[in-house]
Amino acid sequence: MTITHNLGFPRIGVQRELKRALEAYWSGAQSAQDLEDTGRELRARHWKLQAAAGLDFVPVGDFAWYDHVLEWTTLLGAVPARFAQSDREPVALDTLFRMGRGRAPTGTPAAACEMTKWFDTNYHYLVPELVPNQSYRIARRYLFDQIEEAQALGHRVKPVIPGPLTWLWLGKGDAFSQGATDPAKLDLLDNLLPVYQQVLQQIKELGVEWVQIDEPILGLDLPPAWQSAFKVVYKQLAQAGIPILLATYFEHLHENVEVLNGLPVQGVHIDLVRAPDQLDDVLAVVSDEQVLSLGLIDGRNVWRTDLDKARALVETLAVRRGDRLWLAPSCSLLHVPVDLDAEHELDAELRGWLSFATQKLDELAWLADSLSTIPSSTSQTALQRQRLALQGRKDSGRIHNKVTQKDLVASADLDRNRAPFAQRILRQQEKLGLPAYPTTTIGSFPQTPEIRVSRRDWKSGALSDSAYQAAMRKEIEHVIRFQERIGLDVLVHGEAERNDMVEYFGELLGGFAFTQNGWVQSYGSRCVKPPIIFGDVARPAPMTVAWSAYAQSLTEKPVKGMLTGPVTILQWSFVRDDQPRETTCRQLALALRQEVVDLENAGIAVIQIDEPAFREGLPLRRADWSRYLEWAVDCFRLSTVGVKDETQIHTHMCYSEFNDIIQAIAAMDADVITIETSRSNMELLAAFEDFQYPNDIGPGVYDIHSPNVPDTEWMVALMQKAAQRLHPQRLWVNPDCGLKTRGWAETEAALVRMVGAAQALRYT
Repeated sequence: MTITHNLGFPRIGVQRELKRALEAYWSGAQSAQDLEDTGRELRARHWKLQAAAGLDFVPVGDFAWYDHVLEWTTLLGAVPARFAQSDREPVALDTLFRMGRGRAPTGTPAAACEMTKWFDTNYHYLVPELVPNQSYRIARRYLFDQIEEAQALGHRVKPVIPGPLTWLWLGKGDAFSQGATDPAKLDLLDNLLPVYQQVLQQIKELGVEWVQIDEPILGLDLPPAWQSAFKVVYKQLAQAGIPILLATYFEHLHENVEVLNGLPVQGVHIDLVRAPDQLDDVLAVVSDEQVLSLGLIDGRNVWRTDLDKARALVETLAVRRGDRLWLAPSCSLLHVPVDLDAEHELDAELRGWLSFATQKLDELAWLADSLSTIPSSTSQTALQRQRLALQGRKDSGRIHNKVTQKDLVASADLDRNRAPFAQRILRQQEKLGLPAYPTTTIGSFPQTPEIRVSRRDWKSGALSDSAYQAAMRKEIEHVIRFQERIGLDVLVHGEAERNDMVEYFGELLGGFAFTQNGWVQSYGSRCVKPPIIFGDVARPAPMTVAWSAYAQSLTEKPVKGMLTGPVTILQWSFVRDDQPRETTCRQLALALRQEVVDLENAGIAVIQIDEPAFREGLPLRRADWSRYLEWAVDCFRLSTVGVKDETQIHTHMCYSEFNDIIQAIAAMDADVITIETSRSNMELLAAFEDFQYPNDIGPGVYDIHSPNVPDTEWMVALMQKAAQRLHPQRLWVNPDCGLKTRGWAETEAALVRMVGAAQALRYT
């Protein structure tokens, strides 16, 4: 009989209950006990839901207060010294929060740990900080407590923990100059593995049958030393005596499949959604005695699964392997919304094409039942519904737009090249008249409760169009006057009218659909509601021009027009899977090109096209990079085709490692790029220095993801460090990212200090 299980479930709750509880606790509105109660209720609800769907095992350890990597880092006691953690005391929850966001209700504020993207997803993890000869210990008991919690509720559990090699690969430290690949990090295994063994032994003592150890780095290009380390590591972990399911996902194993050959684990999970063609390679090295878990339900997108296709892939294996064949989603369901049943405003046709986390569990159950000797009538009926829904989507007339398709063909002949930067910057400086170390922000200003209420009431019909526009104009004027008062050089309108930097544009473009509760976690309490691209993209009308033109009318200083770039809209949406992603991205670029031209014609002299997801879209395997970078760069340049030399094009990228793609970033040819550098202490600038990046750069001087307000002296020191690497004439001063999630008090204090830092730099 085929076994079904899940690799992980969304933590936030269908109504974002975890987000609200976290923010209430951080603000002092709720107690730590209130927060714990919310977490306990959410875990119980989600375990019950998964068990009711027929899973043979429910995951435990996938719940996290902020991030699952950070949870594991604190369990290991790997707390940086600045957080003043005693080696003899348990790591408190507030210490975890200070590591994640710089402060908590208790404890001394400190610089938060670096945050970056989890492989090629839009989920963020907190980077472990590694030091030579680091010691480890079991410093938190959350995993064991949650196992007992689930068992007390009657569940058959499968704990989920990060693998030791993946955890080390993701970690950073000043002593490890070669980055992720540095073999010196493997020396830390001597101290790390005994703690892993202790964890596994304690799990076994709790009567657990299986433990899932995630090693997604097996989908990456691994140096030989890291490949060889798997045999050593898992031989030692096997001594704990508990069956291990080694889980990989997000990519084809390729040459790393040999790592599995003879590996002392009792089971292996692979992702057959991202890489269906790896099955034969894996079968060649996994023995008949080992469990083979197949990820057949897409854990990263929202479309219904072709269950007939999935069934055909595995039906012969089901007969041969029996209960040694496990079925699962491709990866954790963390990356999709919780429940389609919470969507009451989607039209019936589109709704019939979709599947969220809860529905994916049903799909898994139907697939497993269809492989049984006598499938139930329920699963047969469900399979027929799937077939009708898939065929209906394929035949739907709302997917295709003839004008978009015609424009896409014609776009191949558009000249993407502008005049050389050295010529453009002179004309831009003549027009803009900016001082040395010009100051700006990334775009958004705080989204106050008043703004959110106005937008909510307008969308519900309780507030008229004219009243809503008046409210937004009032907010724009407030933002403009504030920026003028403190002395910023290039202003923004603050984006009060925008709910989200991707969702806002999707609502104004054809080919998009939207949910009311389709939230997914990005990091900590930050949740996003990705739009769904179901058809060809088109721009029926201007999207930002009126707001930007109004803001510009209020001031003599330049106001940036703010757009989200084509790659980022693509990456941060649930994208149609019936055509190449490249094609959808080009359609987005053409729509944005129309907006850029209209902004320029409206007198907007500075236009920012944000691409924070540019590196996120990079394939995990280097062999696939060149093709992606070719079309991603081309899409950015396509969006700026035809702009005048004196129009200054900005872009923004955050939380990215740029060293290995710096040539592609330069090829985008933005006049100014703003980047995240404060959490990494300007380390990212090394790539721009070594490459001799020719255009202007704004290295972020303070971390907007933390409520801490930096000192002026700190920002001056960061910029002086930047000026040692890059020509001061090419440097801008700005925050790391947009200010949407911050409060006004901290925003005002931080920006006043930032302007003071720029002024100090001009006179030194």
